[in-house]
Amino acid sequence: MKKMLFLLTAISVLSLQAMLAQQSDPVQLMDKSRDLTMSGNIQSTVALTITEKNGAVRNRKLTMYTKSYDDGTIKRMVKFLDPADVRGTAMLIVDKKASQDDMWIYLPALKRTRRIVSTEKGKSFMSSEFSNADMSSGNNSDFRVKHMPESGKAGTWVIESVPISDDKADEYGYSRKVTFLEMSSLITKKIDFYNFDNELFKTIEILATQPIAGKEGYVMTDMIAKNHLNGRSSRVKFDQVNTSATIADNVFTVENLAR
Repeated sequence: MKKMLFLLTAISVLSLQAMLAQQSDPVQLMDKSRDLTMSGNIQSTVALTITEKNGAVRNRKLTMYTKSYDDGTIKRMVKFLDPADVRGTAMLIVDKKASQDDMWIYLPALKRTRRIVSTEKGKSFMSSEFSNADMSSGNNSDFRVKHMPESGKAGTWVIESVPISDDKADEYGYSRKVTFLEMSSLITKKIDFYNFDNELFKTIEILATQPIAGKEGYVMTDMIAKNHLNGRSSRVKFDQVNTSATIADNVFTVENLAR
């Protein structure tokens, strides 16, 4: 009887250790954190505020439609409403869990739609401190992912992601990023980005989130990107967020960009 109890206890301990090891695996944590932002059908208006080092401010207004699919793909249509110089500009992002993302942009001045190639993903999104790559979640297979020494302390997972090659680093526009996840919820709190001289050049902070109706997940409704080198910042704030919108699949087509 004692031997049986010992075996059961040993099995329970091993099972618990295996569960804890799995829970703290950095790739799985990053995947789970991504999944939490990849559920639901969402419609909202968005204010993009770009602030220069000298305090000058430019405002952009846009609409955003987001739809998630069972295979982990999420599609996002962004259309600019104001001011006049960007009105009609539109962007389509197909964010894939297991392969490379696809992006297209429509430029009304040229009446032309073009694909955003991988070498442009690290470039600025509409002259802001957010990049085109920031508009999607990225693919964890493009990175070597590990815990930082301080990870697991103060209720926070701190996880470093380093591009697997120089080509991938050029594509994303940074040498590494460090993501701070709240341990209890896996909500992303902030992301630090380092340039090719290993300088911290940008931080994205998530200031507010909203739960997705009827599902496990959330929408980042207020974010700010601060460039530590040039003193500029950009803030994205969602308004009139509908997390249970009915959105047709044909919203997310290249043809719809120009409409």
